[in-house]
Amino acid sequence: MHLLPSGEPTAPRAGLVVSKAVGGSVVRSRVARRLRHLLREVVPTLPPGTGLVVRAAPSAATADSDALGRDLRGALDRLAGR
Repeated sequence: MHLLPSGEPTAPRAGLVVSKAVGGSVVRSRVARRLRHLLREVVPTLPPGTGLVVRAAPSAATADSDALGRDLRGALDRLAGR
């Protein structure tokens, strides 16, 4: 995960990277869909002009949504220095 402040007064945005290492196209789409759902809650809380890039690890293919949410919040806390 990378947090990139642009310094511009634009709305925060997020991008996903789900490589073939995660699984086949159906699995990658499912992981991306679940991450997008979790990011809908997170992106509005980011400072204006922030870009967030989330890279799904291969373990995301078998993780449940609660585990993905915990991992996402934990990574954001580490980036924010909390």
